Amino acid sequence: MIINFSVQNFGSIKDKQTLTFEADKSEHLENSYVINTNGLRLLKIILIYGANASGKTTILKALEFLRDIVLEPETKKTDELYFQPFLFDSETPEQNSIMSIEFLANDTKYYYEVEFFKKAIVNEVLNYYNPNKANVFKRNTDINNQFAEIKFGSKIKIDKTIEKNLEANTLWNNTVLGGFLKTNVDIKELKVVVEWFKNYLRPLIYTRTQLEGFVTSKIEKSELSKLDVINVLKKADFHITDIVIQEEEKEIPDGLIHFLKGQLKDSPDEIKKLEEKGKVTSVNIEFEHTVNQTKYTLPIEMESQGTRRFYGFAGLLALLIKNSTAFPIDELESSLHPDLYMHFILSFLLNTDKSQLIATTHNREILDNKDVFRNDAIWFTDKNENCSTELYSLADFDSSIVRNTTNILNAYKSGKLKATPNLGDNFIDLEI
Repeated sequence: MIINFSVQNFGSIKDKQTLTFEADKSEHLENSYVINTNGLRLLKIILIYGANASGKTTILKALEFLRDIVLEPETKKTDELYFQPFLFDSETPEQNSIMSIEFLANDTKYYYEVEFFKKAIVNEVLNYYNPNKANVFKRNTDINNQFAEIKFGSKIKIDKTIEKNLEANTLWNNTVLGGFLKTNVDIKELKVVVEWFKNYLRPLIYTRTQLEGFVTSKIEKSELSKLDVINVLKKADFHITDIVIQEEEKEIPDGLIHFLKGQLKDSPDEIKKLEEKGKVTSVNIEFEHTVNQTKYTLPIEMESQGTRRFYGFAGLLALLIKNSTAFPIDELESSLHPDLYMHFILSFLLNTDKSQLIATTHNREILDNKDVFRNDAIWFTDKNENCSTELYSLADFDSSIVRNTTNILNAYKSGKLKATPNLGDNFIDLEI
């Protein structure tokens, strides 16, 4: 589970900003929101509000970037890391960026920090607490020679040959964890952390993310029960009684191979196999609706955007309930009715055990209902005068601004909590 995540000099973020899942002392909605584990009280969900371009999505992108540099290491020393530092400053573009994350994996607390710029990982450290703090490794990079130097902690027993092999495979633009993925060695402490990034922290879900294919593939691979997804859809009043998934081979459309050759230059063998086969496999999805005891089927293309979006969310919810995992979601409310949005949040809170959600949102209704939110689960992003992102929690405000009797929505609308658009008047003069 995620405990804390910090980021500095990344995108719209200039100074260090920290997002924490650690619950405050409040016992409000304790059973629904708070997971007690390893002596910690961790939140299941964090919702981030803020104006457009205030940096909400940047927080999630930073988390995904950290996941990517662990799981998708660059293959060449000349490859650059794909990100931008804070650009609205004369100094930050030349400064290093830093990210750190504290998390629980296999009931052990870990702290991982990485410092980098576009060309290289500069410093990296991994510690664990069992129960006392111990170092797993420290990494420094000789920038002039483009060489990573790795030193393991005294409690990590590792053969020098293995250590040198790992060091050789950890390019100056790779994390040690990424280098481990490219090395045929067994280091259990690194394996646990890599598996946490792969299996617990999932990729960022954007509004444009096609969840339909993801959920369908999980059902086809028996990694997700079709019945579970149907049950979630039924609870959401969609009258869907079955999901019909059929594979069909079709002739390759004219121009597809030429298009793929231009787009997928690194996969010539796969394109050649497809060209030799002469056919592509398409997956057709149909939803069965039962109306007045009569069954009707509709292809997914004829369903509403809301139905298609929630089919994906139903799959996510089933995965979150059945497994221990975390999903970052951008604009959670996209294509969802406010009641359906609330239904998804409540279903997650009431049915999950050790899963977490971190989502951006513009839906302010939840701010007006103390029965369904905790102050420490509500976060805001606001832009400072230098256009950098500031991240803070509703729980950070003292009683002079937020009391138990305060109407949070009205306080937000009035600007007491900041994080609102600073709009001018509505009259616009255009040259004619």
